[in-house]
Amino acid sequence: MSDNEDELNGYTIIKEGETEILMHSNNTVFFNKAQVNNRDMSIALLRTYIEKRKEEYASMSRGKVNTLTRIIAATPSSSSMDETNIVDSEERVNGLEVTSNKFHHVRMNESVDDSKKILIKGRGEPKPPKVLEALAASGLRALRYALEVDGLGSVVALDSDEASIKACKRNIKFNGSTASSKIEVHHVDSRVYMLTNPKEFDVVDLDPYGSPSIFLDSAVQSVTDGGILMCTATDMAVLCGGNGEVCYSKYGSYPLKGKYCHEMALRILLACIESHAIRYKRYIVPILSVHMDFYIRVFVRIFTSPGAVKNTPLKLSYVYQCVGCDSFHLQSVGRTVYKNKSVRHAPGFGPVVPQDCKDCGKKFNMGGPIWSAPMHDQEWVLSALENVKAMRERYPAYEKILAVLTTISEELHDVPLFLSLHNLSATLKCTSPSAVIFRSAVINAGYRISGTHVNPLGLKTDAPMEVIWDIMRCWVKIHPVKDQPPDQSGSAILSKEPILQANLSRAFSSLSKSQVKKIARFLPNPERHWGPKVRAGRQISSKHVSLLGHDAVDALVGHEKENGEEHGPHNRDEQIDDAVDPKRQKTIDECNAQS
Repeated sequence: MSDNEDELNGYTIIKEGETEILMHSNNTVFFNKAQVNNRDMSIALLRTYIEKRKEEYASMSRGKVNTLTRIIAATPSSSSMDETNIVDSEERVNGLEVTSNKFHHVRMNESVDDSKKILIKGRGEPKPPKVLEALAASGLRALRYALEVDGLGSVVALDSDEASIKACKRNIKFNGSTASSKIEVHHVDSRVYMLTNPKEFDVVDLDPYGSPSIFLDSAVQSVTDGGILMCTATDMAVLCGGNGEVCYSKYGSYPLKGKYCHEMALRILLACIESHAIRYKRYIVPILSVHMDFYIRVFVRIFTSPGAVKNTPLKLSYVYQCVGCDSFHLQSVGRTVYKNKSVRHAPGFGPVVPQDCKDCGKKFNMGGPIWSAPMHDQEWVLSALENVKAMRERYPAYEKILAVLTTISEELHDVPLFLSLHNLSATLKCTSPSAVIFRSAVINAGYRISGTHVNPLGLKTDAPMEVIWDIMRCWVKIHPVKDQPPDQSGSAILSKEPILQANLSRAFSSLSKSQVKKIARFLPNPERHWGPKVRAGRQISSKHVSLLGHDAVDALVGHEKENGEEHGPHNRDEQIDDAVDPKRQKTIDECNAQS
């Protein structure tokens, strides 16, 4: 992405992809350069959706059931789960066949439920998808959708802020007749608009400044059957355990402070969306869930089926996290009970852990419920990855989204949460084994292991915690540690002899394909101060140096003074909030002097 420095009557032209917008320096309309990754990822999924939709429509027209009928399995994948919570692979649930890869598929000779019949009507090509951007702001996202995604229908852009609507209309006009003919703009509360247009849109995009929780109830009702809901959350401090009680009030789930907190944030958001959908006999099928930069972004398909809604408790789990070591265990909210040929649902068995951790003897914190079923669809991820590679020149953030999608494609999708090798070593106060050695030991023990896009040091594995600690015990025997106080978690773990004698020799598949090919998977920020920017409507002042940088703040403040555009705060609270603290101002001046 590149910014044109030419200015038109106080406006700066900003170019992203094939779109140009006019932005004023007074910050009345929010624009965040860092969200180019978000927009590019959304465009990649939109292009994939259009292709998949055509394939599904053709299959349904021929009377065949393809990927549209895939339903994410209800069984959380965790070695700590009781066997009674696991669906027998030879049983059938509500007309569904449960396969060994833990996905349900409708049998080809069975009837398709009403939620799928909507795509069978008519012959030929399906109608172009209709898109709703619920929070338009400058209109950049709506413009990029309309101008860059081939085969897309109309785009409806909404915003409750009058300044944003004016900016959106101005930018649409600035981009020519094609944009004007495809984009509708409405000055309205998006929640009311979505509620009054149920099942109207094939794609609904929620990208708020903060939490999306207040929009979810109306959003899940406005998506057509088989349509996509794209949802962003930027309140990571809340979702990652900084304010657990606030997270529970907004999302209905309690977060835990673990190394996996960003993945748990994704799973909390998915569980929250599902909780809103099932109130209307609808359910979600995640196709991609991403943590990037300072936010999370999920892409889910929404279907209607009263029968499938009964499986929702099987997709949710509580998490028990030991306060002394990295051990965590999942407990399913629900289970299925089989009697003869009948199937019924019941509460999950528990607890899955004793009062004290059997590894280190410490207590457990309990969090959740979280989404414990797969949060990606491998087929969609690979299709999106192929699309990105084939259209490289049309993605301004190509390198970033290629790296993220590549890493996601290599994840174990049926394993919730992950371990941190450095945290395991910190618990034992030992030298950390290399990732290759640890991965080899897990593979040699007969288990699977992969990386995660959320954390470059994270490792997802289906090996139980007792196996993990046995591997670490064998490592410590080769690399001894100093004596530790007996009350330490590491002392309790190392006091036990390993049951599994780990094989630390190099395994053939200890490196992923991208690592073998030396493909970059975790890229540095492209520039300094890359991250969330100042909320729209806030006066830019020297206190925003940490977000924008000295040069950017000085340029914006100087520009306002030259044009006589110094807009004071609207009320006393803003005046107090935007006033520069004398002590902080001194620190900034000192920094300027030193630089």
